Amino acid sequence: MTQQTKRPNLLPYLLVLLVLVGVYGFMNKPVEAEPSYAEVRELFESEQVSAFTVTDTTLRMKLREPIDGKTELKKDLFSVTLFYDDLGELIEQQKADGIIEDYDFTADHSINYVAMFAPYILAVLGIFAIWYFLSVRSAGGGGGDRMAKFGTASFKTGGDNKRPTTFSDVAGADEEKEELQEIVDFLKAPGKFIDLGARIPKGVLLVGPPGTGKTLLARAVAGEANVQFLSISGSDFVELYVGIGASRVRDLFEQAKRSAPAIIFIDEIDAVGRRRGAGLGGGHDEREQTLNQLLVEMDGFGSNEGVIVMAATNRQDILDPALLRPGRFDRQIYVSAPDVKGREEILKVHARDKQLADDVDLKVIARSTGGFTGADLANLLNEAALYSARHNCPVITMQALESSILKVIAGPEKRSRVALKRDLRMTAIHEAGHAVATYFLKTQDPVHQITIVPRGRTLGMTISLPEEESTHLTRNQMYEQIVTLLGGRVAEKQEYNDISTGASNDLQRATKIAHDMVAKFGMSARIGSVSYDNDDEIFVGRDYERTKSYSEQTGAQIDEEVKEIIDSAYAQCAQILSDNADKLHQIADYLLEHETMSRKQFEACMRGEPIPETAESFFDETKAEKPAQDAQTEEKTEESSEKP
Repeated sequence: MTQQTKRPNLLPYLLVLLVLVGVYGFMNKPVEAEPSYAEVRELFESEQVSAFTVTDTTLRMKLREPIDGKTELKKDLFSVTLFYDDLGELIEQQKADGIIEDYDFTADHSINYVAMFAPYILAVLGIFAIWYFLSVRSAGGGGGDRMAKFGTASFKTGGDNKRPTTFSDVAGADEEKEELQEIVDFLKAPGKFIDLGARIPKGVLLVGPPGTGKTLLARAVAGEANVQFLSISGSDFVELYVGIGASRVRDLFEQAKRSAPAIIFIDEIDAVGRRRGAGLGGGHDEREQTLNQLLVEMDGFGSNEGVIVMAATNRQDILDPALLRPGRFDRQIYVSAPDVKGREEILKVHARDKQLADDVDLKVIARSTGGFTGADLANLLNEAALYSARHNCPVITMQALESSILKVIAGPEKRSRVALKRDLRMTAIHEAGHAVATYFLKTQDPVHQITIVPRGRTLGMTISLPEEESTHLTRNQMYEQIVTLLGGRVAEKQEYNDISTGASNDLQRATKIAHDMVAKFGMSARIGSVSYDNDDEIFVGRDYERTKSYSEQTGAQIDEEVKEIIDSAYAQCAQILSDNADKLHQIADYLLEHETMSRKQFEACMRGEPIPETAESFFDETKAEKPAQDAQTEEKTEESSEKP
């Protein structure tokens, strides 16, 4: 292997330069202009000194007549003894004659050699210290061992708890655990794989959104196999000094081999494993050297040595292709957000040490938390426990869980915020527009709650929860979602003949959905079944010089098609709200009075029935079916929901 040329470290030389500049500045600092010793002697002989004092080696003279506008002069004497021997008799005679009225002559006649040579001594000591640092750093023994520790890998072993983590602690990831069971079997009994000539994967890459349990899965594999678990973050390899990251990689693999069977887990591997040459100015040499060393180490140990490399990332798209080839990370497992069954199992795991009330139904909570990850669910139960503790409740109730869900989704309530009546009514009209539009769109999830209580950055919310989860979105579902998002803007326009900034986020989401329909999913008849969309997130190192995959003419057509979809959805939403203006105002008035409207109250209002005084819980399982609309309304809705 060719030895890599190390970049010289300029830091010690900079320190030497700073010390020399400091010493030079200290020795050559500007001082107040002083008379020479000959001029001092002349002042005494010409009887111009009326009084003087000598403190340490400093002579201060008071003059009879000003010289250059000064009535006092100062002189630092080289030796008080020499001054006393030279002018002592003259001073005594002038004192007796009354020429010198007063003087204070300290009897310290020694020369202060320490003060004279202190700057030079400090300069020599500073240079010697820097030389010693450089020599020790370059030396291989003695103090070099101390510096060598800087290049060792500071990994963690095991988990946070004394009890090892197993698959029983991981819920909602049955398929992922099944994939990893092979790794566990190999670490427990490698013989049966070796006898058959099987090659166990060297590396397993866990990919998925944040909070889905990638790290927990890796720790569970080690716990199930009862092997050493060496965990380190990708950012721990990135250092200022050249060669440190590569040294830590070597040290990590050496320790893993010594403690085999073992699992090396690199969390957030994208910090060190992103593709080489990334960035506007080329690659980061130190990071690339670390990545090269990681590739070499993964190639350097055999597949049957009992060391498995596991890594986790949520940015697989920016990883270097060399990491993903067979022989390195052979197996890639996608860890997705759990479904309703998985969420229930996760809630059961995190509820083991929680005191739940008898009315708590985890199945209902699981259905009400669509899109939540494992970390979100753990945070939900923790927030509910904190809520119960703040209210001096001995158990966690459904009310606490309801409050915690809303807090996780949108943030804490801000009831102290003072809002104008005009702004409150506009918020109520805005949210009522979302709710009414959702009610008449067949593909949209039913409205569970409408509120104008500020939370986080939102002034109000219309919460819709799915009654059953779907893995696909149809064109009509996406189109009607745009109609729903435009409900707030359309309601403001119809009510006030004006619009506000409250719909900015709705417009962004609606525009993105329309653009995805046209350019990503090929749902436009005009553009055709062609995908012109790049990755959702731009990675500068990869995409900076990438040109668009379509012409300017095609881009203009995409923009026109997106606008046409938005305009069509706007017109449909305007028709729905115009036909149901009385319901819109009734809901807005109720929100202004009660702040929150439940699903039961909302659907009663839409059916023209009296609004119940009491609202059901957020977790009410009652699934009120959409009422059968009259033929005219049904016909209008179907016509307006046709695809543009």
